Amino acid sequence: MPIINVSVTGKPDAKLSAAIAKDITEITATHLRKDPTITAVVVSYIDQQHWFAGGRSLAEHGTNTFWLDIKVVDGTNTKLELEAYLKAIFEAFGRLLGGVHEESYAFVHEVPAAAYGFGGKSQEFRFISGRLKAA
Repeated sequence: MPIINVSVTGKPDAKLSAAIAKDITEITATHLRKDPTITAVVVSYIDQQHWFAGGRSLAEHGTNTFWLDIKVVDGTNTKLELEAYLKAIFEAFGRLLGGVHEESYAFVHEVPAAAYGFGGKSQEFRFISGRLKAA
């Protein structure tokens, strides 16, 4: 049930947004074991002239970049899973954007289950309800 916010350099492109959402959802399911049917992806575009790395715009660098921000429940993934996820994300954006600047970032927020949820219910509530049903 993660929410994933992605910013990329470039002009808005519906086909690219769909490809980003598809690939990122699959990578998130594969590496972080998150259910793709309740994974949300939001893609935003920023002109290369308005994104800077090392004091120079990405237009000057002649490359693209991305910023991925995902929220997951703390304790649900290992360090090795997170490491593999970050690597796969960087590789995917390299393919999707035609190469990316080294200063491209992904950030996995691990948040408390009681403070995170969807549909008006926290993940902690969903966990406890599931355990009670199983008992």
